[in-house]
Amino acid sequence: MSDLPRRAVTRSAKLATLPLGFAGRAALGLGKRIGGKSAEIVAQEVQQRTAEQVFKVLGELKGGAMKLGQALSIFEAALPPEIVGPYRATLTKLQDAAPPLPVSTVHKVLTEQLGDDWRAHFLSFDDQPTAAASIGQVHKAVWHDGREVAVKIQYPGAGKALLGDFAQLARLGKLFGVLLPGLDMKAVLSELRERVAEELDYLREAEAQHAFALGFDGDPEFHVPDVVAANEMVLVSEWMDGTPLSRIIADGTKEQRDRAGLLFVRFLFSSPARVGLLHADPHPGNFRMLANGKLGVLDFGAVNRMPDGYPKVFGQLMRIFNQGDMDAVMTGLRWEGFIRDDRDIDADALRAFLAPYVEPTAVEEFTFSREWLQAQAASVTDLRPTNVVRQLNLPVSYVLIHRVHAAGIGVLCQLGTTARFRDEVIRWVPGFADDPNDEPLAIG
Repeated sequence: MSDLPRRAVTRSAKLATLPLGFAGRAALGLGKRIGGKSAEIVAQEVQQRTAEQVFKVLGELKGGAMKLGQALSIFEAALPPEIVGPYRATLTKLQDAAPPLPVSTVHKVLTEQLGDDWRAHFLSFDDQPTAAASIGQVHKAVWHDGREVAVKIQYPGAGKALLGDFAQLARLGKLFGVLLPGLDMKAVLSELRERVAEELDYLREAEAQHAFALGFDGDPEFHVPDVVAANEMVLVSEWMDGTPLSRIIADGTKEQRDRAGLLFVRFLFSSPARVGLLHADPHPGNFRMLANGKLGVLDFGAVNRMPDGYPKVFGQLMRIFNQGDMDAVMTGLRWEGFIRDDRDIDADALRAFLAPYVEPTAVEEFTFSREWLQAQAASVTDLRPTNVVRQLNLPVSYVLIHRVHAAGIGVLCQLGTTARFRDEVIRWVPGFADDPNDEPLAIG
């Protein structure tokens, strides 16, 4: 595992460069301020250099550091592209080009997890992985009953490295407060640590995948391969062929991209109501268009448990936003914890920030595009302390919901999908449809 720095001393040293670097920049900033530069300019310079170092270090590390970097990426619109560009490139490289485990290590893990006779479970097993990611890799095999299966194997030591990162990151709360002063970083880190611990437990992932497979069994539009066998570090699922969503993005016709985008949204919005779970890792690698026209879904390591479906206030606030009552929206966001009591938020700036999330629900049909997203992001690319993105908090109960919606919008813009998204929100998100029996704002 040459690409996953596992030795605690090495990883701690890299993470330790963050607060030390910030202290140096803060001292430099004080000197400049004495020399005549305005406090705002100095603060902006410190924030920018801090951001550069944060993203550089997080991008170099896999595991918990990278998970935090991915979570913070929902705030990338607040940072200049010259800062986050290299960071995104590093993340993409880490996600797409993870070198595989040596065959001997694969066999060792299978022996430890399945026993000395692990080969008896399979009619055949391909030693070359079909995919490799941050904590594990996938091999194609044939189960003893003749079924083609995907065998997901966790990297040895991945769990210790991941959780060790969070112990280090928890000490850096003040640093992230410089970048995002409205964010309760301690709560976000705690939530992410819990979610990462869940991703490391393949038995828990197997339970989630089986729940999705049952909930969508026989569905005319979706297919989730069921679990065949699992333990803590090995997960065996039914094999699923199909065209990756990334290929539809690159080469699909307009009709194919519209269809894929609509099914993608329908799956994400309907699963909390149908299964009580939200798929919380919606990047193109986890979705396939099947030959029968269905959308196939993979990888259930990150899920948000929502036994009651979407919170009703979520739909109500979207509806009120579309009606133009920003005072009511701000009241609701304060109540839900998005705006802390000690923060004053500019209503127009907040409207500009929320528009990408809500605007597609205001019209009968909407077209997502990269140009539209760039125009939306341009309204909040500002490092000044008054920037609304930097003033908002992310309550722990919304960490994964926000991550899914932010990532989902990115996928839809890559697809360039045109569809009736409003219909999906009306159908699946409680509170969005205008109900005369509703309270004015059912919060609290």
